[in-house]
Amino acid sequence: MGRMRGVVEEPAGLRYVPDFLTQAQEEWLLARLTELEYGEVRMHGQVARRVVRHYGASYHFETGSVTPGEPIPDWLQPVRERCAALLERPTADLAEALATYYPPGASIGWHRDAPAFGDVVGVSLGSPSPMRFQLGKGDERRVWEQWLEPRSAYVLAGPVRTRWQHHIPAVREPRSSLTFRTLRRGFAERMRSPAEGGGGDRVG
Repeated sequence: MGRMRGVVEEPAGLRYVPDFLTQAQEEWLLARLTELEYGEVRMHGQVARRVVRHYGASYHFETGSVTPGEPIPDWLQPVRERCAALLERPTADLAEALATYYPPGASIGWHRDAPAFGDVVGVSLGSPSPMRFQLGKGDERRVWEQWLEPRSAYVLAGPVRTRWQHHIPAVREPRSSLTFRTLRRGFAERMRSPAEGGGGDRVG
């Protein structure tokens, strides 16, 4: 558990899936991800080291708003479909696809995903990394660490999504991730727009 202090407790709603992708699938996706044009993450006037590319629903870090964004491309559809299957939900429910690149030293601080989003499925690519969770403070603090191996997936649903915070400490080696999120009902209705399709090849 590293330097985390508190009562060790696995969060309800957390599911870890090792070997979600084959090595060939991971290599194909990493090759596509290196071709993307990423945008900076700016929060509270600070620019993070990690960079992102939003598809479908576009989350604005500075304002916390969600707007229709660039359609989710065809080459992401197979992995999106498999992530939807982990949630036992229609593929279309995964309204956002987020590609993130972490150069060495990049991290994500403690947070819960924006209230607009519901269940989350993440896919880890490249180097391994711990994902840490916490709930509460002081003597009541609950902690958990889940190691994310390359090609693995994880699900955040229920309490781990709505109550627990999570973060990724600074990575030592380059790492990429794909994150697919559902939208909560009110936000989903406001997001009715063409967010499917798009050009490009598909990964098998």
